[in-house]
This record gives sequence, C-alpha cells and structure tokens, in this order.
Amino acid sequence: MGIATVDPTTGQTLETFDALSDAELQDRVARASRAFASYRLTSFAQRAEWMRAAADLLDADVDRVARLMTTEMGKTLKAAKAEVGKCAAGCRYYAEHAEALLADEPVDAGAVKAVRAYARYAPLGVVLAVMPWNFPMWQAMRFAAPALMAGNVGLLKHASNVPQTALYMEELFRRAGFPADVFQTLLVGSDKVEALLRDDRVAAATLTGSTPAGRAIAATAGDVLKKTVLELGGSDPFVVMPSADLAKAAEVAVTARVQNNGQSCIAAKRFLVHADVAEEWTRLFVERMSALVVGNPQDEQTDVGPVATENGLTDLEDLVRDAVGKGATVLCGGTRLDRPGWFYLPTVLADVSEEMEIWTEEAFGPVAVVRTFADLDEAVRLANDTQFGLGSNFWTDDKAEQDRFIRDAEAGMVTINGMTTSYPELPFGGVKNSGYGRELAAHGIREFCNVKSVWMGRGNKSRTE
Repeated sequence: MGIATVDPTTGQTLETFDALSDAELQDRVARASRAFASYRLTSFAQRAEWMRAAADLLDADVDRVARLMTTEMGKTLKAAKAEVGKCAAGCRYYAEHAEALLADEPVDAGAVKAVRAYARYAPLGVVLAVMPWNFPMWQAMRFAAPALMAGNVGLLKHASNVPQTALYMEELFRRAGFPADVFQTLLVGSDKVEALLRDDRVAAATLTGSTPAGRAIAATAGDVLKKTVLELGGSDPFVVMPSADLAKAAEVAVTARVQNNGQSCIAAKRFLVHADVAEEWTRLFVERMSALVVGNPQDEQTDVGPVATENGLTDLEDLVRDAVGKGATVLCGGTRLDRPGWFYLPTVLADVSEEMEIWTEEAFGPVAVVRTFADLDEAVRLANDTQFGLGSNFWTDDKAEQDRFIRDAEAGMVTINGMTTSYPELPFGGVKNSGYGRELAAHGIREFCNVKSVWMGRGNKSRTE
C-alpha cells in the first residue's frame, strides 16, 4: 500500500493519494526556498499573529480533526481531541515566547575588547521534517511552531498512512495567514528523503521515528554537513520503590503504558518493582489493565483502540510469543482480539529476562513487562539496561533515592512520581539510540538557528570642520 488512509478498525482502505512526481517535488522545494527569502524578514509580531490564528483554527476544528486522526491511525477520540488541544497550546506558547527566546544575548564587551558584543539567533532556511503516524498532529506541530516562529520554512514529509492529517497541516497554516509555501506537505514515499536532504536548498532536517530511520538520516546529513535533530525509539523504565504510593503508581502506570494505544516512544514499557512491594503493586496493575475497554476508538467509552498497522500487530504477537516461549508468564491479555481490525488485548508479562526480545526491543502496543529488583543499585542497572535513553519514570518519596535516579538515569527526561509526557516549556529528547538534539522549550526553537557571534568596535570616522 502506498499513500493511503486505511482504517485500522477494519483494515479497509478508505482513500488513496498520488505521490508527487519528481518535477512536482522539485517545484515544491523551489517554492519553499523562494518563500524563505522574504519570510525570514517578517517580524516576530507578525509571525505571532499568524501563529495565534492557527491556534484559534485548531480550537474551532477540533472535532473534525480529531475524527480524522482517529480514522487514520486508531487513537481514541478522547486522545485525539486532547492532541489537537495540545497543538493549539504549543502554537500559543511559541507565539508568546519566541521573540524572548531568540533575543540577542549580550556578552561582556570589555572581555572581548569590543564596544558591543552579542549572540544573535538567525533562521537557517528550509527545514525538512520527516514525521511518524503515532501523534500525527503533535509531532509535526512541535517542529512547525518553533521553526516557523524562528523564521524558517518547513517541508513536511509525513507517514504514508496519515495523508489527510498531513494535508490538514498545510491547510491550517495557509488559512492562518502564513505566506504561501512557508509550510508545505509533501506526499512522497520515504525513498525521496535522501534526495531531499541532499538538495542544497534544504538547510536541515528533523526526524521522529525508528532508530534505523534515524541512522539513515544522520548518515546522509553527515555526508552533506547539515544539522539534524533526531527523536527515535524508547523503552522507558517505570521504577517503583517501597515508599511509593502503590495505588497511584499502578493507576498512572496503566496510562503510561496504554496511552495512544501503547504506541508512544515515551510510553513506559518496562515496569521495575521492588521485591518488597512487587506482589501488591503487580496485583493492582494487572487489575487495572484487565479492566480496560478495548474497541472502536470512535466510541467515547473505549480506553484502547487498535494498533495502527497490520505489521505493528504482527510485531507485537511475535514479541509476546518469543517471551512466553522463553519462560515469561502472561498475567493478562496476550492475544489479539477475534474481530476485524488490528486489536491487541492489554497485556502484562512477568518473569521477563534479558534474553527475551521484548526486553531489548521496543514494544509498540499495549504490552507491559514486569520485573522485580532487590535494591536501588539493581533498579538503576536494570533501568539503564537498554539501547534507548528517551524517558524514565521513578516512584519514591525518598529524596536520596530521587537524587540518585536523577543523577544516574541514562535518559533525556526523568520524571519523579509521574509519567513522561511533553510540554512546550520543557526540552524533549533523548540519548543513546533514542537520538540527539532537543525539541520544545528554548532548546527546540534554537536547534534550527544560526548562532551568530557579533563583535562591534568603535569606528574612526573623520569629520571635516
């Protein structure tokens, strides 16, 4: 299947789209390059006006856009509406704060023997965004809002199973008043990404996706010396210590695992529980996972919808089958639903060990693994025993334990007594095979800027009396 909307609740293809021809793609890049030449000169005030208008349109379009996302990739309608609201909030955050975040930064002029010296943030140009389907609006918006507010222009190559959401993004910015071609959606396959990145008119790229996809982007960008930001996979730990509020930790753990039908890079996936409280906490967790309502994501009563693709369902089945074959115990779930579509029951596996694929591979669906540990040292070791380093969650009321985990967690984000999520005000990103660079907050808007050092001396202008 090429570029198409396929309903994951039935597996039926609803609409297909033609990919851009090579000539059409070249025209789009040329238009983006021309748009940057003038757009970079617009004021922060003007960009903010357009960005606030985009936020207002998102608020007005919430029902239509939420149903569109739910139809294309299966997230629950409640989650889809929340995603649209989050996008509007992100637009307003950067409309309000971009100018201050990118203000000239003065340095000690005397120290560098200048009359005045400062750093200035200038836009880079055309930025290519390669985005995934799991948060089809938010992941594109957390690139678009800061990039456009910084004065860059954007080319969005979205996942091929969310074409209508991708086209809405272009429509949104056009309706909000942004100049033509400042933000364009490119309906092309992944085979066109390398050539786009090698194009001299494209200044930089950002990708959210798999580790192999990130490596491919990084290799090409390295060859042509272009800036990239990569947010890749995750296998986030969720550590529960004896001092934790066990009922609250179990409640939040369910949301942390099944958010977005379990298809989130920052979803907690490995649940590590101290032996002293493992029996009680696991009982609470399994009870809550077993009680989730699985069904049509358009139904407001549904807690968990389908996974987005048939391949994703097969991958989950393979991971669970491998774990069970090597000694894991299924505490609940463990099978797909016997109905059309790509539904998998919320699943908890115990007795998980390092030789199982699910310990090292990212399970992209509502499958959790539980493992016990004896002390804090073992908890930290197990938490870090992964190729990934995106988010991490740690539950304890002991300050010394909190400080230890914050210090030693090999992750871009540490959450204490909560679950990893994204906020416009906090930098977002990871380490190790979870990528590099940061989105959101000041760090995110500065990623695609040229940091210019400016040194000014005193002139020697002569005067004729």
